Amino acid sequence: MTMDADVEAGQAIYTPATLKAYDWFVLGFSNRLLWRCPTGHLRDLYARNVGARHLDIGVGTGYFLDTAPWPAPRPDITLVDLNAHSLAAAARRIARFSPQTVTANCLEPLPVTGGFSSIALGYLLHCLPGSIAGKAVVFDHAAPLLARDGVLFGATILQGDAPRSAPARALMKFYNTKGVFSNAADTFQDLVFQLESRFADVMTRRIGAVALFEARRPRQ
Repeated sequence: MTMDADVEAGQAIYTPATLKAYDWFVLGFSNRLLWRCPTGHLRDLYARNVGARHLDIGVGTGYFLDTAPWPAPRPDITLVDLNAHSLAAAARRIARFSPQTVTANCLEPLPVTGGFSSIALGYLLHCLPGSIAGKAVVFDHAAPLLARDGVLFGATILQGDAPRSAPARALMKFYNTKGVFSNAADTFQDLVFQLESRFADVMTRRIGAVALFEARRPRQ
C-alpha cells in the first residue's frame, strides 16, 4: 500500500453515516470507557487555547469548535481536512461563524495564509500513516502559520506505550488492521521529543491512552 493509499484509508471511514454516530461512539463511549480520557479533558484543552483566528486541521464533526468558549464574538475560523464529509459537517455545525473550508492533505504544505492565534490537531496524528517522527511533518507545516504568540495544541491516541484494557487493545488492533488508525508504534516519549525539537515551550500530559499537548514559540 502506498503512502497515498494509507492517507486515504485514515480518512475514508468518515462518511455521513459514521459522522452521525461519531460524537456518541468516539467522544462518549470510546473516550470514557476505552481510551480512559473523558471528553471533558479535550473540551478543556480547546477552552484554554482557542484564539480569535483559529485553524483546525482534522475537524471531525466540529464538536469542539461548537462547544468552545471563543474569545471573540466572531472568530475567524479555517477548517482543513482531506475528507469532504467532515469539512461539510463541521462547517454546518459552526455555520454561525462562517468558517472557511480547505480540502488539503496535512502531510503536505497547507494552502492557507498564516497568522493564526491557535492551531488545533484534534485526534489527527493517530489517523496518519507512519511513525511519530514521520507524522511530525504536520508540526513543520503548521508552525510557520502561527502568529508570534500563537499556540499549537491537540490530542492523539497512543498505542506503543499506553496502558489499555483488553477491549481497548482489541479495538485499536482492529482499527490499525483496517487503516483507520496507524499508531502501533506511537509512544508518548516520541511525541514529546518531536514537539520539543520544534517548539521552545511545550506542555504535554497523558490521560489513559490519550496524549494532550500544547506548544508555543517555534524554534528557528
